[in-house]
Amino acid sequence: MSKTKIAIIGLGYVGLPLAVEFAKKFQVVGFDINEQRIKELRDNKDVTLETTSEELESVNVSSYDVLESESMGLWISNQLKDIEACNFYVVTVPTPVDKNHRPDLTPLYKASETVGKVLSKGDIVVYESTVFPGATEDECRPILEEFSNLTFNKDFYLGYSPERINPGDKEHTVTKILKVTSGSTPEIAKIVDDLYKTIIVAGTHLAPCIKVAEAAKVIENSQRDVNIAFVNELSKIFRLMDIDTNDVLEAAGTKWNFLPFRPGLVGGHCIGVDPYYLAHKAMELGYNPEIILSGRRLNDSMGPYVAQETIKLMIKKGMRIHSSNVLVLGITFKEDCPDIRNSRAIDIIEELKSYSVNVDVYDPWASKEEVQHEYGIGLIGDEKEFDKKYDGVVLAVSHKEFLSFDFKKHVNSDSVLFDVKSILAKGMADSRL
Repeated sequence: MSKTKIAIIGLGYVGLPLAVEFAKKFQVVGFDINEQRIKELRDNKDVTLETTSEELESVNVSSYDVLESESMGLWISNQLKDIEACNFYVVTVPTPVDKNHRPDLTPLYKASETVGKVLSKGDIVVYESTVFPGATEDECRPILEEFSNLTFNKDFYLGYSPERINPGDKEHTVTKILKVTSGSTPEIAKIVDDLYKTIIVAGTHLAPCIKVAEAAKVIENSQRDVNIAFVNELSKIFRLMDIDTNDVLEAAGTKWNFLPFRPGLVGGHCIGVDPYYLAHKAMELGYNPEIILSGRRLNDSMGPYVAQETIKLMIKKGMRIHSSNVLVLGITFKEDCPDIRNSRAIDIIEELKSYSVNVDVYDPWASKEEVQHEYGIGLIGDEKEFDKKYDGVVLAVSHKEFLSFDFKKHVNSDSVLFDVKSILAKGMADSRL
């Protein structure tokens, strides 16, 4: 293990924190095709905020050629030659879905091609990207064999260790989350497990095979998705009964085994995506996963629902909807995090616009350039830039900054406030989920 040289393929929310931790004990090459990302990381800057500049500076090495070094540390590169000498590859690229909610394995295929080009006898390739059970061996293995001309489980080996990163969470960081590991043979599984044990202080769980580890990951977020869908449906029902859902959940939560889920928007690159991977595989095998897909449909309906309920509240107050002004607070997929991938706040925005409402969006965590590129929306850069009074406000994301937001300063006297995440004091908002 002392001669292990690790390559981390993909330096996003998952790959970078992992690379930093491994670099404290091994020689690590962090590989990414994004030139801008490479430049920023070489300057010890992480725009995802998953690592600090101090953490990067403590392990980041750029003063000499990685291929000539035996020292531990982290080299950042987008050059294939810099990962040739590695013998343990960890693939951490995203696994999104397309517009029809079908798994898009393109990043995984491309990463497998990259690794296949430099793979040598005895090397181990571990995948951390979320996939459906069987993908590592059925989808990635053939690509590795094709591009390396090596034979699986004879010349090279596979492992799977699902990522459990929670973006923006500074308490449950990569080393403090128990890690599921697996390998393509019992011997390789032990090597993979032992390597992760060197950095994961929370410990590891060695799964009996790769498919079990893949399945464990994909059901974690599918379970959360279904549970959130249940409370979202409760929110719709209790709204018709004029009952506060949060009051109901607080009362029910006094029972020891009641699960503490709360209603809200479900987006991001995990909970809003992973169930489709499991559903895709199930349907390939001839089974229609009714609960999984109904949960997805329910959760995907919440953005338009919030917008429609906001419009109804405005109508009740006698407002003219056409050309009214509504402010949406938050566009990232979760609180206190800059990640805008698969944000469902966009559903609120688009639904409001369908009523000919003028919508402004403010989010102190999101990148203006990223939001413009991804959604074609020009963010208000600062609270000081607000140049109008709003007829309605939708608090879509529970950033801590919004707790001190001066609502009275920016709204009309009869405006509507919808608190999606119920973070404001009860009675402050006209409505909440």
